[in-house]
Amino acid sequence: MPEHTQYVTLGVAGELFAAPVSKVQEILDMQPIARLPRAPSNLLGMIDVRGQGVPVLDLRQTLGLPDAPDTENTRIVVLTVNGPVDPVTLGLRADRVYEVTVLDSDALDPPPAVSASWSNHCILGIGRRNGAFVTVLDLDRLLGDMPGLAAA
Repeated sequence: MPEHTQYVTLGVAGELFAAPVSKVQEILDMQPIARLPRAPSNLLGMIDVRGQGVPVLDLRQTLGLPDAPDTENTRIVVLTVNGPVDPVTLGLRADRVYEVTVLDSDALDPPPAVSASWSNHCILGIGRRNGAFVTVLDLDRLLGDMPGLAAA
């Protein structure tokens, strides 16, 4: 039986997103985040993960979605993405983490090409899980080429 790609499914603003499990190091409960002066609005600050300073990005703001307060379901997903030079470890604040799962099919639909002005560069493809659409994020392109992000 062929090996199926596994994903961590995330809830953000009522939508379902997925990240390849190969990028995920761990999932943490929400914790205090040390703010950084003059940081971009989607960069919440830094957390300590086993002695390593890890920048935390707000997935809502990174995707252009409205802010929302933390809840008991808010999580920080610690990821490794390919940065401009080296791999970069960072945290991503998500409204909730659902499960590690496979999608209904390994084949992803391409993102819709609706207009040249809409940037779909952060979408790897559209999959389905139990019949619901799941947007699979291209984490390297979404997070790895952010200005000012360098290996810690």
